[in-house]
Amino acid sequence: MKAWTRARTLAAGATLIVLTNAAALAGAFLNRNAEAESRTTLSERELALPYGGYRQAENSGLALQLNWRVLDENPDHWDHGYARHGGQPAWLDAAHLATLGFDTTAGAATSEARQRFTRQLPRQVLLLLELEGPTWQQAVSRARENAARQTAAAAANPDSEQFAKQAEAGRARVAIEETHASRLFVIDAGLDADALRRRYPDRSRHLIVRGSVRPAERGQDGDHHLAGHISQIAIAQVNVPFALRPVLEPLRNAPRPVPDQQAPRYEVQLAIGQRLEPWIERVTTLPAH
Repeated sequence: MKAWTRARTLAAGATLIVLTNAAALAGAFLNRNAEAESRTTLSERELALPYGGYRQAENSGLALQLNWRVLDENPDHWDHGYARHGGQPAWLDAAHLATLGFDTTAGAATSEARQRFTRQLPRQVLLLLELEGPTWQQAVSRARENAARQTAAAAANPDSEQFAKQAEAGRARVAIEETHASRLFVIDAGLDADALRRRYPDRSRHLIVRGSVRPAERGQDGDHHLAGHISQIAIAQVNVPFALRPVLEPLRNAPRPVPDQQAPRYEVQLAIGQRLEPWIERVTTLPAH
């Protein structure tokens, strides 16, 4: 009886593995069988190699990290070019949150109402990513304006080491935004992929992915507003096909210059399928600058 039970257990486990693999293969087939929902070319700024280390040495696979960003409502907030942890954009207000299924009817007039709102669970939604668009340009403009203010402050205080360091940091931030930081920003969210695509028809610059939004609040000095925090995207890493790894392996553990002096070393053609799952079609190295 024990041997029979053990045999059945092993058979059930093997069957589960086969069914799981079959489901994964079927999903990948459905995702890629039709024309890609979107296709774009990203650089190392948006799809970064993992940093070296013992875990990478033990891992025979290779995946690129998708660097996406949110332009926070607060102009003083800076995500160093690759947030990944999300943020609170100005466009994700109470009215927009209501369209995503959050209950905003109580408003933000009292602390109790705000607490009820923020206790709601995160929701899975569709996020619209924009590559090198007006939102990225706004991020660059913010960095330049900030650097100009810090440079002026340093000039007005020539004997201050603190102001001099702040001015230097401001110039470095501009360089990072212009040449190194991700240009991929979340600019909209919804529940209907077709509706999002009608609003953003450029499939080479606007990508639809799955992600999550959680309720939050913003405000100061007693002026409170309901807000949404974009928490994550569903697929943050994209596996590199085995045939394309030789292009990236020489760069994997190569020394990297400091961020404000680093130019992208490669670009990737990324496709997103009908199930909104991404895959890599091509990797090309870029000439050194």
